[in-house]
Amino acid sequence: MSKQHDYRVTVRWRGDTGAGYRDYSRDHDVVVEGKPVLKGSADPAFRGAPERWNPEELLVAALSECHMLTFLSLCARAGIAVTDYVDAASGVMREEPGNSGRFTEVVLRPEVTVADPAAVEQVAALHEQAHDACFIANSVNFPVRHEPVTTSS
Repeated sequence: MSKQHDYRVTVRWRGDTGAGYRDYSRDHDVVVEGKPVLKGSADPAFRGAPERWNPEELLVAALSECHMLTFLSLCARAGIAVTDYVDAASGVMREEPGNSGRFTEVVLRPEVTVADPAAVEQVAALHEQAHDACFIANSVNFPVRHEPVTTSS
């Protein structure tokens, strides 16, 4: 039996300067009831504010977070104690003619530390399982690659 999960997000923009493409504000707020407001903008390459989150960063972050949370769940179920997890994820987006573009890949580079040295080999398989189960990775039309490194403490 499948379950449906609904997500409600409000994106709010009020930046018309009346000066056309070069001068309208790309700044906006991403609002989810009961949570801090996320300050968004366009990528600086598209005249956005560099101090605000852009959609491309959020997509890479969503893939990284989804993988991590799925992986940690699998480790917990397998009785593997993860003591540290850091992912230096990156994504590549290619602009196309006609004001279009698309991501061509995202690479996740999780550096995982486990308490038990004997679990290091098992962790590689759990990364593969996490990739197969990740809701966000299953929803995109480009490759999401993994370059995990696992050590023990």
